[in-house]
Amino acid sequence: MEQGAVPERALPLCRRLCYAVGHFLNDLCASLWFTYLLVYLHAVLGFRSTAAGALLLLGQVADGVCTPLVGYESDRVPGVKRLGKRKTWHLLGTVCVLLSFPFLFNPCLACSSSTPEWAQILYFSPFVILFQFGWASVQISHLSLIPELASSEGAKVELTAFRYAFSVVANITLYAGAWLLFHFQRNVDPDASDSLGPADIPLFRSLSLIMLCIGAVFSLIFHIGTKENVTSPENERLIRNSQVTDSQSTEFKWKHWLKEPSFYQVAFLYMCTRLIVNLSVTYMSVYLTNSLMLPKRFIATIPLVMYVSGFASSLAMKPVSKRIGITTTYLVGVLLVFGFAVCVFVDWSMGAQRVYGAAVMLGAGSAVILVMSLSMTSTLIGKHTQSGAFVYGSMSLTDKLANGLGVILIQSLRPCSSEQCCPDCVWFYRDVMVTVTGGVAIATALCLLTVFIWPIRIRKK
Repeated sequence: MEQGAVPERALPLCRRLCYAVGHFLNDLCASLWFTYLLVYLHAVLGFRSTAAGALLLLGQVADGVCTPLVGYESDRVPGVKRLGKRKTWHLLGTVCVLLSFPFLFNPCLACSSSTPEWAQILYFSPFVILFQFGWASVQISHLSLIPELASSEGAKVELTAFRYAFSVVANITLYAGAWLLFHFQRNVDPDASDSLGPADIPLFRSLSLIMLCIGAVFSLIFHIGTKENVTSPENERLIRNSQVTDSQSTEFKWKHWLKEPSFYQVAFLYMCTRLIVNLSVTYMSVYLTNSLMLPKRFIATIPLVMYVSGFASSLAMKPVSKRIGITTTYLVGVLLVFGFAVCVFVDWSMGAQRVYGAAVMLGAGSAVILVMSLSMTSTLIGKHTQSGAFVYGSMSLTDKLANGLGVILIQSLRPCSSEQCCPDCVWFYRDVMVTVTGGVAIATALCLLTVFIWPIRIRKK
C-alpha cells in the first residue's frame, strides 16, 4: 500500500452474502438451459437434433447481441435514483426472466400433434429472446458491481468466489430438485421408463416453476441487502465531460478498451472458460444416457457431484490465489479439466463408480477456471468502473457466440438423423466430451502462456 493511502474498509459479511445471491435466479435458469434444454426438446418434445440446436443457438446469439448493448447502456444511463444504474438493470432483467422462462419448459400452448416443427420454433423464439435479454441484464449489472463494491484484488477475488459459491448452491438446488422429482416419479409409477419421453413433460414443468420461485426470493434479498453507490446525474455528466490532464484520472471509454492487448487476452480466456463449462454441462446428459447407457437419474446425480466438488474448491480459491497468484491458480484448474478429458478418452466405457470420480475432477476444474477468469476481468477493469459493464458485456459476447456456434456445429455433425440414438452416437458423444474439455483446455493453456509473459494490465495511457 502506498504511503498515506487510506486502507480499504472490508465489506460487511451480510452485504457480501446479499450481493452474492443476486445471480441466483440466473444461475438456476442457466443450469436448466444448458443441462436440460437440448435433451428436453429432443427426447421429450421430439424435436430433431438440428432444430433443438437452432433454438439454443438463437438464444446464444440473442444473449451475445444483448450483452454489449446492455453493458454500454448500463454504463451510460443513470437508472432509477434510489436503486442506482446497476440495480435498475438488474431489476428489469429479473422481471423479464420471470415472465419468459416458464414458457420454455412447457409445450407449445397453441399447438397440436399436427403442428409443424418450424411453427413450434417460431412459438418459442420470442420467449427465448426475452429471456436472454433479461438474463444478460442481470448478469452484466451484477458483475459490474464487483469493482464498485471492492477495490483490492483480494476483495474482488473473494466477492467473485462468494458469487460462484452461490452459483454452485443454485446448481446443487436444481439437480437435487431434479433427483427428487425423478425419485418421486418412480415411487408414484414403478413402471415408469428409465428413458426420457413425453411422459416427463410435467416433471420438467414442475422443476422450472419451483426453481423460478426460489430464484425470485433470492433476487429480493439482493435488492434489499445490496447498496449501490448512487451518483447524481449532474456528477455523471461532469465525469463524462471533464477535461483532465492527469492520465490516471482519464475516463476510460469503451473505445479505449479495444486498443488494449490485455482486453483480448482476457476475452479469449473467458470464451474458452465458458466453452468448457457450458458445453460440458450441455452434453453431459446425452453422454451419460447415450454413450455410457446409464439410467436417466444420472443426469441429476452426476451434475450434482460436479457442483458439490466445485463448491468445495471455491472455498479454497481466495487463500490459494493469494499465495500462488490468479494466473497460476487458473492453470491448476485447466489441468484438472484436461485430466477429466484424459479419463473419458482412455476409459471410454467407464462405469457408474468411475464416472463419479471424473465428475469430481471436472467440477473442481470448472469452478477454478470460471472464478479466476472473472477475477482476471475484474483486475483488468481496475479503477475504470465507469466502463466496466462494457468490458463484462464484451467478454460475454465472445462466450455466447462461441457456445451457440459450438452447439449448432455439434448438432449438425450428429451421426443419427432420427430421434433415437444409433450405435455411432456412443462414440460421437464421447468425442464431444473429450473435445470440449481437453481440446479447449489446450487452447486455453496456450493463451494462458501469453498472460505469464505479458501480465494483464492497461498498457496504453
